[in-house]
Amino acid sequence: MPSIDVHQHLWPENFIAALSGRSRPPLLRGSTLELGEGSFELDLAANELGARIAALDQAEIDLAVVSLQPTSGVGELPPSERDELIAVWEEGVRTLSTESGGRILPLAAGRDPTGFAGACVGAPALADLDGLAPLLGELERRGLFLFVHPGAASPPTGAPAWWSGIVNYAEQMQAGFYWWLEHGRKRWPALRVVFAILAGGAPFQLERLGQRGTDVRSTLDPNSFFDVATYGRRAIELCIETFGVHQLVYGSDVPVVDPAPTLRALRGFGHSVVQIVTTDNPTRLLT
Repeated sequence: MPSIDVHQHLWPENFIAALSGRSRPPLLRGSTLELGEGSFELDLAANELGARIAALDQAEIDLAVVSLQPTSGVGELPPSERDELIAVWEEGVRTLSTESGGRILPLAAGRDPTGFAGACVGAPALADLDGLAPLLGELERRGLFLFVHPGAASPPTGAPAWWSGIVNYAEQMQAGFYWWLEHGRKRWPALRVVFAILAGGAPFQLERLGQRGTDVRSTLDPNSFFDVATYGRRAIELCIETFGVHQLVYGSDVPVVDPAPTLRALRGFGHSVVQIVTTDNPTRLLT
């Protein structure tokens, strides 16, 4: 069975061209991405298919699940602009998937998962489960999975550059996880859901939840998975103690961050844990 990275992002050339042609955020000026929350320098070459396959080989990963990150600002656009950019991305990423020889597996960015392994939504979208209901019902019916990723952020004035990634994103993911726990799971019990970046550390809060009268054992759900992207040994170990190793999946957040530290931490647990997190659990997620 292949080793799988469930959390990568890939921008096809047509999508990069579309962002480069825009006059207001989200837009690209050269290799600089301009969003409402600030400007970010990108390595656009990392989105070339050959470079991505080489990076997979270097990491000893066979297959990457790729998505259009909700942090891109596309979801905050008026519907006509949003839908046009999503259509461009989905068309381009389908082509890359075909050309990759099975190494790239995309998730839908829109509300139609046809032809995709599942769909990606921003964590804030879970606050409106009625609005998501058609997509979630379709994913459950087809046996596809939902990937919950941080959405666009609005850091306070004067916040350091890392604020969104550390504070806003973690806050969103915790809120999304607990909202799903309270309201989503009972409506779509068979839907497999992956929460990016260990749900922003949501498992760390379960002891506090228990002190407020909730039976923490009720949070143990075989259809809820947590990707380990950007974390190290201490966080991964705590999540293993909380949920068990069978709910963790490997994610890297390539090309946003360097995957090496998380891979080193994961491999430090030994071959059996690596096998479960990079192969067995993602395979269960995808089948």
